[in-house]
Amino acid sequence: MTFADIFANNQRWIAEKMAGDRAYFEKLSQGQHPNYLYIGCSDSRVTAEDLMGLQPGEVFIHRNIANQVIGTDNNINAVVQYAVEYLNVQHIIVCGHYECGGVKAAMHPSDMGQLNSWLQTLRDVYRLHRAELDAITVEQQKFDRLVELNVQEQCINIVKIDHVQRAWYKTGFPRVHGWVFDVRTGQLKDLGLNMEKVFGDIRFIYDLKPETDG
Repeated sequence: MTFADIFANNQRWIAEKMAGDRAYFEKLSQGQHPNYLYIGCSDSRVTAEDLMGLQPGEVFIHRNIANQVIGTDNNINAVVQYAVEYLNVQHIIVCGHYECGGVKAAMHPSDMGQLNSWLQTLRDVYRLHRAELDAITVEQQKFDRLVELNVQEQCINIVKIDHVQRAWYKTGFPRVHGWVFDVRTGQLKDLGLNMEKVFGDIRFIYDLKPETDG
């Protein structure tokens, strides 16, 4: 596809939107009120709006290699703070995907230059769950399971974030969800994580709620 094709597609998209609502872009320009923050992988096969069936303005999106939530990453911390404190999102979704190149790199470590430091967090996921993963003898099943465990650990990293905890204690939101997108079938899989229970189990380490007087 050429740049000319892309701009032609843009014109067709505009025409389609305005055919349904002449004021579509006027309304879109007035602000965003998404209910969801989606944290996913940068993989070109995994596009949040398409796989969720949502329209512009309905989901706030952050993507990086292997959908990582790293505590020292100012980028994702800014995204989470803006989503929680200014957009008041009700749900944060961490969505991984099967056949993820970043996850595969963690399974077969090698010197990848600039990617080494980024993938360290993902390799830590393997280290934390090594007993379970090494017990899986089918390589594809191990690969898929590491994708799922990575999502789980990144959801845990979400609940460690101060902006999330402040909102949680004040409103009960956002709720945190772990999903996997199966690129082989197109289906979304909810991992069914109970993040309230997970946070309860680690709360004594990561709880940032200030102690009340008395």
